[in-house]
Amino acid sequence: MESNRPILTTAEGRTLLYHEVIAEAASEAPWLVFVHGAGGSIRTWKYQVDAFKPHYRLLLIDLRDHGYSKDILPEFPEYDFDIVGEDILAVIDHLGIERAHFVSLSIGSVILQKLDVERPELIDRMVMAGAIFDGSRLMHLFVHSGKLLNYILPYRAIYWLFSYIVLPRRNHRMSRWIFRRQSRRLTPGEYLKWVELYKPFFQLIKAYVNRKVDKHGLVVMGSQDHIFFRAAERFAAAQKNMRLAVIENCGHVCSIEAPELFNELVLKFLSNQEVPDRVTATPVPSSWADLKAMKA
Repeated sequence: MESNRPILTTAEGRTLLYHEVIAEAASEAPWLVFVHGAGGSIRTWKYQVDAFKPHYRLLLIDLRDHGYSKDILPEFPEYDFDIVGEDILAVIDHLGIERAHFVSLSIGSVILQKLDVERPELIDRMVMAGAIFDGSRLMHLFVHSGKLLNYILPYRAIYWLFSYIVLPRRNHRMSRWIFRRQSRRLTPGEYLKWVELYKPFFQLIKAYVNRKVDKHGLVVMGSQDHIFFRAAERFAAAQKNMRLAVIENCGHVCSIEAPELFNELVLKFLSNQEVPDRVTATPVPSSWADLKAMKA
């Protein structure tokens, strides 16, 4: 296995996101790029690496301020999707990747939408898990309430609260736990910069949902993803090249709650096999003892 952990620096500091390349597959194998969500890290994909590395060259990236991508230059007082997208493209260009499949999770799906707009020739097939396509009033309320809570609660309390709102059930416990553990790497200042993504969020979502998506995509949603499911269902129905696959009995982070089913769906899609509309998971809620024994 080749694991690449480059950190490009200038005299002033680091200029490239932390990333890992896993290249066990043949040198001509397609690239597969993973884009995690807000508060996540490369570790978000811990249940995907072994399934995909025999078939693809994997690129896993820690977004700015997440995981090991700390103190990336240049600094910005707040972030938008142009900044976040350019960070990822800088890594891809550094590695000389001209075309790749992409797998994204949660707000990573919005980042992937931005990449598709900015550089459509880069993306072959794309997978969006726990995808976000909603610019509705409910979503406005959800986002703006988080913004207002910043003036009342410390950001870790907000993460705790919203993890329960998005992942409320007992079988979502592992997803909540991993999300909280990974989000601890964010400082309060970094968190506030990411909160500013709400400003361009709705404009980007609206523009993407209303355009024709030319490439083939797979949207994988848990049936219990009560906030984002309906919008993803509408988007897939309206787009000829987008396919919706539902994992029953799973929530927002279906790649963690039912990794074997998720991996099977994605592998079939990427290899142009028939993907079932629905599969059923049998989740077993993790005990607190099991979670504490895990390495996030």
